Amino acid sequence: MADAPHPFQIPNFRAYWASRLAMTLGQYAMMLIIGWQAYNLARDGGMSVGGASGQLAIIGLLQFVPLFLLTPFAGLAADRFDRRNFSRLMLLVQIACAGALATFTWLDAMSLPILFVIAVLLGIGRAFAGPALAALAPNLVPREVLPNAIALSSIAWQSGMIVGPAIGGYLYVVEPALPYAATFALFLLSFIALGFIGQVPRPKITGSPRPIGQVVEGLRYVRLNKMVLGAITLDLFAVFLAGATALFPVYARDVLDVGARGLSQLAAAPAIGAALTALWFSFKPLKNNVGPKMLWSVALFGLATIIFGFSTWMPLSLAALVVVGSADMFSVYIRQSLIQLHTPDDMRGRVSSVSMLTISASNEFGDFFSGGLAWIFGPIFAVVSGGIGAIATVLLWARWFPVLRHTRTFDPPDHLVDDAETPEQTLQETLT
Repeated sequence: MADAPHPFQIPNFRAYWASRLAMTLGQYAMMLIIGWQAYNLARDGGMSVGGASGQLAIIGLLQFVPLFLLTPFAGLAADRFDRRNFSRLMLLVQIACAGALATFTWLDAMSLPILFVIAVLLGIGRAFAGPALAALAPNLVPREVLPNAIALSSIAWQSGMIVGPAIGGYLYVVEPALPYAATFALFLLSFIALGFIGQVPRPKITGSPRPIGQVVEGLRYVRLNKMVLGAITLDLFAVFLAGATALFPVYARDVLDVGARGLSQLAAAPAIGAALTALWFSFKPLKNNVGPKMLWSVALFGLATIIFGFSTWMPLSLAALVVVGSADMFSVYIRQSLIQLHTPDDMRGRVSSVSMLTISASNEFGDFFSGGLAWIFGPIFAVVSGGIGAIATVLLWARWFPVLRHTRTFDPPDHLVDDAETPEQTLQETLT
């Protein structure tokens, strides 16, 4: 173990990490600006705060539907085909979307129907790219450094998800088309970085010979593995309910009255918290009591969301969002490591697709849910009730999934380390 290389010493992993970070930065920078443009187009067109919030709900729904319908099959594709090339193909779709958005914005020809169409296309591209990239990381490093590699991969994804909106917000202040141009460049960088990854082994899929049967096997594995199921669904319901990010445009324009510059600050605040947490983990990796700490971090995420929802003072709002980002990074670091380490390699694509599906449900469908609540009851009620719901989720999951309370380390079961059993044996041992 002392002679094991750090993942960043492995060229394939360095290229992978750069690709995943660049792609996620681009995706979430673009999504924030799409929401900001949609909200402002609606408000400038005479819609009320509630009606304009409803447009944000529609944007979230249009991204969620293709993710929901396609992600399980994307996970199967990630297990059956070359994960590198499949990811590059989906990046081309996202590159085209970024180019179109930059062009329409530059020409001052943007409209709500254009944003709706792009939202659907982005949902398709992300549905297929996400599981392939998530399942690729364990193929690039020796087994003894796999936990570190998975943690670094999770940090790249989570950092991109939180820092991306900050980049988009600040660039929009400079020039409205600039965030999309930067996103185009980030997607292109991600595409090129994937080309530097050499040939990697593809696991042989065992079990059902039929594609639908293989998809069902992935869903069945998640259902039977209480650790994986608990970790995935904890994020699903907590983030689904506490979707404050979707309402940043509403808070920036109509609650805090801080405009586009304030929007960029709101987007940057979670990024600061996440970056500080990621930096801490790079020097002090988490090793003990990982399950209880994940539950506490999600509860803190909910509490900070409540504070943000009630706040009408910008400094307090920013401080609450820093805590939101830090707690979110903390929980994702643990959750993604546990999911990957407790899943056999020949099922990682399919299990990753289920994880990505819950992430899309909690984010994109959560945007729809939060926007809908804001439309009916107002933005403050939507955010505060979501934070309360996240805390309630932690209390329920601690009771319903005691394995989360009792998990002390990231160490996977011996049968996954030895890689000797079939998926059927793995399922049986998971239950015992």
